[in-house]
Amino acid sequence: EVQVVESGGGLVQAGGSLRLSCAASGLPYDDYVIGWFRQAPGKEREGVSSIFSDGRTYYRDSVKGRFTLSRDNAKNTVYLQMNGLKPEDTAVYYCNADIGGLTYRGQGTQVTVSS
Repeated sequence: EVQVVESGGGLVQAGGSLRLSCAASGLPYDDYVIGWFRQAPGKEREGVSSIFSDGRTYYRDSVKGRFTLSRDNAKNTVYLQMNGLKPEDTAVYYCNADIGGLTYRGQGTQVTVSS
């Protein structure tokens, strides 16, 4: 059974940092994509960042230069380092694992940035 679990959210002041973790277990093979999404109250879900099995990364424009993805293949864990956080980054952050045409979603972790 594939499971995706996020952790690392919390409350931080503007300009602060958080590191989110996405641990994926039960994946049948290593060729998968991990994507981070977020949804703020009253807003649509949006893609934040993704990392592919070959190491390629994607970042939405508003987080470029502030957020960094890294991957620990031995632990099947992806980390989203978020620096220079802004109040507009406040949202529930979700992690997806896309593998074999299927998407597995985590339960989300709340990130709140105070001004």
